[in-house]
Amino acid sequence: MDLEIKAATAEDAELLVDIYNKAFYEDYVKYGECPGYGKSVSDMEKSINETSKYIAYVGSVAVGAISVLKKDDGLYYLGTLCVIPEYQRKGIGHKLFEFFKEQNKDWKKIELVTPADKEKNISFYTKKCGFKIDSEEMDGNVRVYHFSLENR
Repeated sequence: MDLEIKAATAEDAELLVDIYNKAFYEDYVKYGECPGYGKSVSDMEKSINETSKYIAYVGSVAVGAISVLKKDDGLYYLGTLCVIPEYQRKGIGHKLFEFFKEQNKDWKKIELVTPADKEKNISFYTKKCGFKIDSEEMDGNVRVYHFSLENR
């Protein structure tokens, strides 16, 4: 599969909203809420200006995205890593994550949060990407795990 990853710009806001909505629809239905689902184009434009976002393409089809916020010297927060359902389990998410690390060689620690009952996510982040679960808490009505990965 030929994958191309491009930096997102404000002009990509509508496309990113579409990717997020496709990728997070099941979570929205399951939990009744999902921070990645239902964003407005203007909210996405604002988010693009505040965080690094990249879009993954297979041919001309946008299939996934990653969004990362640099919080401190070498500390990053992985806000979104998503792939639309029909392209999941093909290595795209892992390639997006590796691309992020390659683009940000100064990373010392990466943090993220995901629902505690999303076994696919937990397996992906721990087994494929090397994250460890640090803690858990309630976020609204969803129990979430906090993950971290340190560059040693």
